[in-house]
Amino acid sequence: MIKYKLTCKNCNFIFDSWFASSTEYEKLKKKELLNCHNCNSLKVEKTLMAPKLINQSSKEKKYLETQNIKNIKETFKEYQKFIKKNFRYVGKDFAYEARSIHYSEKKEKKGIYGNASKKDLKELKEEGIDTQLIPWLENKDN
Repeated sequence: MIKYKLTCKNCNFIFDSWFASSTEYEKLKKKELLNCHNCNSLKVEKTLMAPKLINQSSKEKKYLETQNIKNIKETFKEYQKFIKKNFRYVGKDFAYEARSIHYSEKKEKKGIYGNASKKDLKELKEEGIDTQLIPWLENKDN
């Protein structure tokens, strides 16, 4: 399919029309089957049109965006690696374990990480227990 911008030489009305191919346009023109949508005149011609091109800067922008996303993912992976190495995983017991550490006389040296609901995080904050929410990326190499 090809789209042409057409103009009526009688009333100067400009409109778009789709054709199966440029050859199809020529056939319809020759058989006088093209008419103006405004005045019904048969004096319809193609106007000058520029093809739509993908410029280099849009390709570069897309590439830079992709690279930026990759860099962010790599940074998150490094954070996750550090957390796994230096903190104890407590899973869904995060809120309980955080309270245990906070209210204990004997503080643990190693921090914890795990899962908690928004409600649990809000309650921990209200109790003065400092927590941080970190996005966690699953390791998908496929």
